[in-house]
Amino acid sequence: MNTDDYDVIVIGGGPGGSTAATFVAKAGYRVLLLEKEYFPRYQIGESLLPATIQGICSLLGVKEEIESAGFTPKRGGTFVWGKNREPWSFRFEKATNGVIPKAGALQVERSRFDDILLKNSRKNGVEVKEGVLVKEIIEENSRYAGVKYKDNSGETITATSRYIVDASGAKTNFHRCVGERVYSKFFNNVAIFGYFKGGKRLPAPHEGDTFSAAFEQGWIWHIPLTEELTSIGVVVDKETAKQIDDIDCAYEGFINACPAIKELLEPAQRMTDETYGKLRVLKDFSYNNTRFFHKDMILIGDAACFIDPVFSSGVHLSTYAGLLAARSINTALKGTIDKERCFIEFELRYRKEFGNFYNFLMAFYDVGQGQEDYFWAARKILNTEEKSNEAFARLITGFSTEGIGKAASTEEYFTLREGFGAVFKEHIINEAKSGISAQTPNQKTVHSTGIDMDQFMKGFTQEIVDLQLQAKLQQLGLSSDLLPASSAAITVSGDFLHWENRGVTNKSKDKKNGRELA
Repeated sequence: MNTDDYDVIVIGGGPGGSTAATFVAKAGYRVLLLEKEYFPRYQIGESLLPATIQGICSLLGVKEEIESAGFTPKRGGTFVWGKNREPWSFRFEKATNGVIPKAGALQVERSRFDDILLKNSRKNGVEVKEGVLVKEIIEENSRYAGVKYKDNSGETITATSRYIVDASGAKTNFHRCVGERVYSKFFNNVAIFGYFKGGKRLPAPHEGDTFSAAFEQGWIWHIPLTEELTSIGVVVDKETAKQIDDIDCAYEGFINACPAIKELLEPAQRMTDETYGKLRVLKDFSYNNTRFFHKDMILIGDAACFIDPVFSSGVHLSTYAGLLAARSINTALKGTIDKERCFIEFELRYRKEFGNFYNFLMAFYDVGQGQEDYFWAARKILNTEEKSNEAFARLITGFSTEGIGKAASTEEYFTLREGFGAVFKEHIINEAKSGISAQTPNQKTVHSTGIDMDQFMKGFTQEIVDLQLQAKLQQLGLSSDLLPASSAAITVSGDFLHWENRGVTNKSKDKKNGRELA
């Protein structure tokens, strides 16, 4: 049995895993990435946010390659959402408050996108092994010290490391090594998705938008991947999905029940090839682990948490977590900040961003159809079972968006949001239609419970904007010192690969290699 030693082992080669691996390798450490499949391979999660393209991909050094790969430009989203059936749209550049004037994202075939990121890991010195299966996490001296995996020849190999990153997705069993997975009852949905050839597009300038249309039993996404290929996903309640006998017939019926999507697909045909020709189903996909770090093992991406596909947050949360994990690992290895403090920083920031999206999406669902429609009635804030779901709510209470504040109890957390969907709907639709702020500089949209909508939206978009600013500064060869002032005690280092104590410049010896690092 062979044994190899690394600084970090990453399990999973998707966007989160390749991001974490590359940023650790960029800091000069030895990284092993183990992926059970051979890339390129199919994956869902095709609609990306600007923070991934303009921020993470730029910091990784692959932005130009990705932008030249022929993916569909995505400048925002268009919705038919709520009782008013008039479509409305938002633009990404507006969400950055003009800081990133050409902010945009992409609609991607994940097989190609993920392959670019994994190859970039190799280019940056990561040892990547595909087609290998991790069988066991090794525990020694009260820490997780490595893995046992089966290579292509069937030989079992032991690899040891100082840290392990599990980025192996929602189906991982290794999350149990770190904490318990707790499921949401608010986002208790099932997604059925497939692909069409030859469908229509929204009129310019919205032809690249993700189009999300609500109907009585749920909602449907329409993602234009190429000029010919369209991803169509139906999201319904778990109870509705249980009653489905024929999935193909049900899928077609749901599409026919949603006029906005049906019209776009009238000239289209279902794909029949091996990759895109079958319907796929996802369920139990809204969850959060009770811990993201334990005994030198870190969970990121879908291994740690996922909310819902409605605002395309999956790849953003995965790559953002990969960056945070890498900064904490690099800093702990460098020895300038205590290890536990580094990973507290990782978990706090990761949970805060998860909480930002959770609050945003919860309010978004609360502006749905009406109480007479079962799917939407079950997702009205005060009707949700999430109030009794103490374990899950505890994970997001206290990590809520700036401007909402911390709730004293789970019940209060939801009670405070009564009617929040209505004011949220008015705010975002007015903003989208006008193209400028719906309020004058001296006015604020304040909910009766004291929720400041402007602060809510600022809090939701702040980290997304900051990631793009960090990438822009790095591209220009400028320091992170030019980032907007923060109250955080720990901030991003000048090389964007570490954390540092605010106002403190340290030199230390790398604990393993004995190098003096600034």
